[in-house]
Amino acid sequence: MTSNSQDCGKGDSCDSGISSWVGKEDYEDEDQDSSVENPSGNDSSSSASESSSENDSDTEVEGDESTKEQEDKEDKTPESNCVEAEVNTQQHCEHCRIRQGQQEQVTPRRFSRGQFLLKLDAEGVYQCAVTGLIFEVSKAATIKYSLLSWSKYSDYIKEPWIVGGPIFDVTCTPTSVLASIQFPHTLCLNDHLSDTTFKVFHFKKDGPEFEGSADHSATHVKWQVSSLSPVGPVLQNRDPVYYHGVVLLYKVISDHPSLSFRVYVASNNDSFIKDVSKAVKLSSKKFIKIDKPPCQKLLQDGKKYRLISEPEAEITPEEIVFADDSLLKVKSYIEVYLEQPMDFTLSLIELDSEEIVWKAKLRECDWIQHMQNDNEKRRRTGCIKRRKTSSSLSEDEPYNKQVKYNYITDENQAKTVLTDKQLMILATKMGKDWKVIGIQCLNLTIEDIEQIEAKEEDINMYKCKMLRKWRDSEQNKGTAQHLYGCLNGSASHEVIEILKGFLERTQDHEETT
Repeated sequence: MTSNSQDCGKGDSCDSGISSWVGKEDYEDEDQDSSVENPSGNDSSSSASESSSENDSDTEVEGDESTKEQEDKEDKTPESNCVEAEVNTQQHCEHCRIRQGQQEQVTPRRFSRGQFLLKLDAEGVYQCAVTGLIFEVSKAATIKYSLLSWSKYSDYIKEPWIVGGPIFDVTCTPTSVLASIQFPHTLCLNDHLSDTTFKVFHFKKDGPEFEGSADHSATHVKWQVSSLSPVGPVLQNRDPVYYHGVVLLYKVISDHPSLSFRVYVASNNDSFIKDVSKAVKLSSKKFIKIDKPPCQKLLQDGKKYRLISEPEAEITPEEIVFADDSLLKVKSYIEVYLEQPMDFTLSLIELDSEEIVWKAKLRECDWIQHMQNDNEKRRRTGCIKRRKTSSSLSEDEPYNKQVKYNYITDENQAKTVLTDKQLMILATKMGKDWKVIGIQCLNLTIEDIEQIEAKEEDINMYKCKMLRKWRDSEQNKGTAQHLYGCLNGSASHEVIEILKGFLERTQDHEETT
């Protein structure tokens, strides 16, 4: 399995990606699975194993349920209820993209408590399209797995070992048919592919063990299954260590006109990303996640990086020393503050080389949809309260006129045709299949797509132009209702929910008038 890889040293371009869970589809942050309350001494091992056993027990119960009952228990949490909602399928830089093996790509079912389920019908090698895990089975099997946090096992990962990728809790029925698991790792091994030593951290009933890996490639670590419980890849620390990186952006939601963001600089590690998502959800503040591309270049352990803003913003701290914080329960972040709302650009720069590692333009349309929904909810609530508390028609009239005016300015356009602003909101939430949607659902041609892409622009502009071309061709039928009919069943859940929001406000306008 070990394969040759081209150089991907410092400064090489990487396009590792974090999928927008995209569709932001939820896994829940229920960390009681395999939790370690007191990770020191025998008591901690016992506690952890008991918790893991409880999780196994839950899994066995679910496994006995009928398919219909399992379907009823699927996690249907709306995406809007989750700040971040997608397990990250590991992508790697162009130098780490090696020939795909013979494994079949399979999409798991999602259940409550963050569980995934695969029902494999025959012997073979299968890759989970969501998590990147690769399973080798000798015959038909049912595999259940969930993403865990490395912070639970921080007391056991000591020098010279460091975290190499996400950690999972895996069960299989029957257990004996699962021959091997390949875990995605987060490092660019560069020219260290052959001399890197990976092992697998395996938390058993009697405590942790570091088991040898069977092999590794530029993207995965292979482990021959000995027994099943929390497992994840680790490696011996070496110098230098290069990571495929991501920058996670969260905007504070508030009534104040200023802009405030949390910025996390991290390795492209699902376990770390889950920890950040949970920390944001538990914060006293409310946030919305802003999806931007991953780092264009590798992050190096121990290097200093500076975040800068154009135009200038208050950034605290301005500089950080990058280190993989997967083992830390509390994740460090950078705060960005602008006194006045405006479009701005953030760049992450490595201080030694002065190279731009990551850069993104932040626009109002990146968060405006959430704010519109929030303001709309408040406006409706305010209208209801005013009508209930006031008995004077003279007091209600000017208020209702104001409400009617607001609806007309915002919604009358949506009643006729979608505005450019609405199209941009939709465009930012469309995935990589936008071209397919344009051709299959919106009756565009390949020539139309090529014409849109002729001018080098931001990918969201391509998507917006595609939607605008459809709207203009439909003329009076370029409405939210008509687009909903065209896309329903093909576009992501998030796009459909945004369209539903447009339609609801249109209906409210009609009822008000």
